[in-house]
Amino acid sequence: MNILMLGDIFGRPGRQIVAQYLPKLKQKYDPALIVANGENAAGGFGLTKKVAEELFALGIHVLTSGNHIWDQKEMLTYIQIEPRILRPANYPPMVPGASVYLHETEQGRIGVINLIGRVFMQDYDCPFRTADQILEELPDDVKHVVIDFHGEATSEKIALARYLDGRVSAVVGTHTHVLTADEQILPQGTAYITDLGMCGPIDGILGVEPTTVINKFLTQLPTRFSVAKGPAQLTGVVITLDSLGAAEQILRLKF
Repeated sequence: MNILMLGDIFGRPGRQIVAQYLPKLKQKYDPALIVANGENAAGGFGLTKKVAEELFALGIHVLTSGNHIWDQKEMLTYIQIEPRILRPANYPPMVPGASVYLHETEQGRIGVINLIGRVFMQDYDCPFRTADQILEELPDDVKHVVIDFHGEATSEKIALARYLDGRVSAVVGTHTHVLTADEQILPQGTAYITDLGMCGPIDGILGVEPTTVINKFLTQLPTRFSVAKGPAQLTGVVITLDSLGAAEQILRLKF
């Protein structure tokens, strides 16, 4: 089976480029599961019910997230009733929302897990031990498991993938908004890429209007960011899995 995983969707330009290319990707690869990181989909900051429903209507099955999932306050309540929106599992236990979604397909259920890194990030719980606990609690019939690991440090992302090699189908990184060229299948059959990149404006700085970001670096003063204008691009991967959950191929996408 094929699984399509898209990088962080950034603002309206990101949603528009996904709407433009997703029908073609679905036709070409016939993915059993489509996952996208949606934490920047609403104006570049957070996610709303309206935007989430727009993305689900395009055919995305699961929206993962990270440190910006709470930027829109309505998500504190909406995430409790929408299981297809995930927040990282290693937030403190009292934080609302689910972190695992079981997607039904003709080939069986696929588990989607969301985790967040700690290096250069906040003081979250350990993603390694959290992954161990989740995998131990998954139903025995779930053979295919993919993880969105939302992190800053490449070393932490690679370390988690190596740690879970052979126990999950794929570990893909998000958060940096830059597509990396290190896609590979690890020795025990886990597909990996350090970052899926971004579905969003090409001419921005990680999707943000360049002038405001540059002024922030120059002055260190508080700055209100806005979504960059101009053309957008879509990035992500298509991963092919065998019947036992191991990865056979990972293909990097950039349009």
